Amino acid sequence: MNTSPAAIDDARPSTADSQALPSATLGGDKKRSVEQLALLLFIVVPFVALVAAVPLAWGRGVSPLDLGLLVTMYFIGCHGITIGFHRYFTHGSFKAKRPLRIALAVAGSLAVEGPLVRWVADHRKHHRFSDAEGDPHSPWRFGESLPALMKGLWWAHIGWMFDQEQTPQQKYAPDLIKDPALRGVSRHFMTFTAVSLLFPPLVGGLVTMSWWGAATAFFWGSLVRVALLHHVTWSINSICHAVGKRPFKSRDRSGNVWWLAILSCGESWHNLHHADPTSARHGVMRGQVDSSARLIRWFEKLGWAYDVRWPDSARIESRRIGSRRDPERADAA
Repeated sequence: MNTSPAAIDDARPSTADSQALPSATLGGDKKRSVEQLALLLFIVVPFVALVAAVPLAWGRGVSPLDLGLLVTMYFIGCHGITIGFHRYFTHGSFKAKRPLRIALAVAGSLAVEGPLVRWVADHRKHHRFSDAEGDPHSPWRFGESLPALMKGLWWAHIGWMFDQEQTPQQKYAPDLIKDPALRGVSRHFMTFTAVSLLFPPLVGGLVTMSWWGAATAFFWGSLVRVALLHHVTWSINSICHAVGKRPFKSRDRSGNVWWLAILSCGESWHNLHHADPTSARHGVMRGQVDSSARLIRWFEKLGWAYDVRWPDSARIESRRIGSRRDPERADAA
């Protein structure tokens, strides 16, 4: 997949081009009231479970089975988002053979963060206007005073998702819409959501042979897991664009937030990502854990991924603040 955000952002496709593309995926370019209601449900219910999980874990603990389901499903969905939806489908950080391509689309859908095409379109638009007018979820949207930033953090974390106007998918993700398999995965987002939520209680019920085992597995492996993954992912939009170290040159306020690195599968090394969006590795400095990059390396060794855009030392140095090297020259090299 060679389509880059820059190539897509240069101009809106002509009317003829748009008409030539297949119909838009689930939800289209406007969010209907029923979608907003469903979104509210998927935010509130798992969040309530997440809050309840703290006293429950303290008082009654969590079984190894439930914890195993939570961790397994969490990191499948998280890497589906970070490797699949983000580094591969959005930025083309590597090329993938078709079985891996479909697997990444499905794994990302299990995170319950929206249809593939909509997710990619939103993120490509975010990079085009990052922290400027037009960015779908900048925490600096309302200004730089403390009250404005607090309001902006809420907007970047959750509020923007309820905006009725959506990113034009035909403009920002035409490459995905043209692929029948990816279009199908995106359209069947609710099916994958059902699978994601029902798989843990199915396993829990069968292993324990009880309804109670199914119920606790649903609580921990479905609701708590989804809420945790959602808020970690949304924190990249909010927290990582408000605070954090910025050792690399970027045209926005993206920062590195170390304490989110493991749970975000390496996404919180966000400053380097915005300085070099197509890089397959975000944690490029010593000690920066990036499990997504590690998995991409394994995919490469297995022959499933190729033409991986690994950053070399010269490319990294060219983007460091204070470097005299020109990033454009480094790209050309």
